[in-house]
Formats: sequence, C-alpha cells, structure tokens
Amino acid sequence: MGKKKQSASTPATAALEAAGISYVAHSYAHSDSADSYGAEAAEQLGVSGDRVFKTLMVSTGANPALDLAVAVVPVDSKLDLKAIGLALGKKKAQMADKAAAQRRSGYVLGGISPFGQRQKTDTVIDASAQQFDTVFISGGRRGFSLEIAPRDAAKATGAIWAQIAVH
Repeated sequence: MGKKKQSASTPATAALEAAGISYVAHSYAHSDSADSYGAEAAEQLGVSGDRVFKTLMVSTGANPALDLAVAVVPVDSKLDLKAIGLALGKKKAQMADKAAAQRRSGYVLGGISPFGQRQKTDTVIDASAQQFDTVFISGGRRGFSLEIAPRDAAKATGAIWAQIAVH
C-alpha cells in the first residue's frame, strides 16, 4: 500500500468540504518578517491585491469581546468601519481586540479564515469580489489561501454583500 498524501486540512477546508463547496488550495512560503500578511499573500500567489481578500474581525456592540462580525475585503484596500456597521444594522463598528478575534475564530492573526470559525459569526464580503470568477481568501493558517468562487464564499459563510472597502 502506498503512502497517503498529506492534505492541507484546516477547519476552513473541512467546513467547505462538508458543505460540498469546491476550492483550490494554494500554499506559499510565509515570512515572519512580512509587514502585511495580505500583501505577502498577493505577492507570493502572483495575484493582484484586488483579488486577494483579507479577513478582519470587528466589534459591533456594547460587549467588544462578544459582539463580533467578520469583514472580508481586498488586501489592497482598507475596511470602512462605518460602512460595515451600516451593513450589519449597527450604529458603529471598530476593529476587534486581537485576542478576542483569535478566540472567536479559532485562528491566529494572519491566518484568520471566514470559513470554519469556532462560532457562527455575521459576515460581510466586499461587493467588489463579485467581479471575479474566483478570489483568494485565507485557508486558516499563514501561508495558505483558498481560491474560491465569490458566490460559494458567501454561501459557505452566510455572508451578505456590501461596499465595505475603501481604496
């Protein structure tokens, strides 16, 4: 019997497989000295920054550790906190505490994926993703991205679409 090939399994890939959603896994060499995880991913994958999306956690309520949401935006842009707040029907949003984001998602910073998080979390994907056949989103660890159709990413997370990125 031959050796079984090691798969790049993460909670993100397991969640997508369980939902019957197809994706293509891309691994690349992550450098601990990278200034920006997203820019590094775009460069290593050889893909423009408007097609590689970063996953950010925001706090939207009175309890910053519990009232969290996920924002998925292009790595070459910034998250508009007012826009995501409005998209979620909240008065405001702020970037989540790093420790709270890691606890809630089950992932480390730079490897947070919107797929397979520990808890179901409201998710908003920037509407610009819809212009592409596929986009690249973190697969659940640094140096690992998933190429996925935007509609499948929204389906897998129960996301809504909104203009939440500014260039």
